[in-house]
Amino acid sequence: MTERYAVFGNPIAHSKSPKIHTMFAKETAQSLSYEAILAPIDAFEATFKEFVANKGYGANVTVPFKEQAFALCDELSELAQLAGAVNTLSVQVDGKIRGDNTDGLGLVADLQRNFGCLAGLNVLLVGAGGAARGCILPLLQAGIAKLTIVNRTQAKAEALAELFAGYGDVDSLAISHSGKSYDMIINSTSSSLSGEVPNINSDTINGKTVCYDMMYGKQPTAFNVWAKAQGANQTVDGLGMLVGQAAESFNIWRKVKPSVESVLIQLRAEL
Repeated sequence: MTERYAVFGNPIAHSKSPKIHTMFAKETAQSLSYEAILAPIDAFEATFKEFVANKGYGANVTVPFKEQAFALCDELSELAQLAGAVNTLSVQVDGKIRGDNTDGLGLVADLQRNFGCLAGLNVLLVGAGGAARGCILPLLQAGIAKLTIVNRTQAKAEALAELFAGYGDVDSLAISHSGKSYDMIINSTSSSLSGEVPNINSDTINGKTVCYDMMYGKQPTAFNVWAKAQGANQTVDGLGMLVGQAAESFNIWRKVKPSVESVLIQLRAEL
């Protein structure tokens, strides 16, 4: 019987995960099925357990269930523990559920693909929510020199900086601080979805700064349009992060790492 995989979310009809994983399976000659499952807001755990009972081997988890997925795991990777959220669930041979978080690895892979080596970079991370928290350890492990976190509510940025202080050079500043530019700025907020831009100072950007928005769309995101107008050297959106985190999940389940390039080209063309 073909092994079943799925993505759980609410809403979920828009998810590109079934297409991505079906393309990965074809590329790597793996026999599996991958579907999108709409879980009721108050019944994620029951819906997932029903999936497992019906030959479900693994799942991705998206909004709003990443914290609930974290809570139902028997085992957690270090990345998942630090992120406080799980986007990849695996059913172990003994029936235990293992949770991973591949979002940060997907981000780092896409940053490296677009910008090259990250070692020694001075990075500004905008936002202190789940998306930010999930990517901090992978960024530090990629060798960045320093990470500065800013957020609309500064206390959240400070708490996040404190959480990761033992893993590298991490600090927080007021979101509108000025007089300092960065090698790289990553927008982890969803502001671009509503056409808005975080309240960061334009002098955080110089002619060498590269900017990355975790959101993506057919047109350049609001943040990337703003960054370009401030003279950013290069801007990239988060579509590659989406494909990258999926490739990491696929590798966890199938022990084979698919290439993201052809999938990314097709998804970009279909936006």
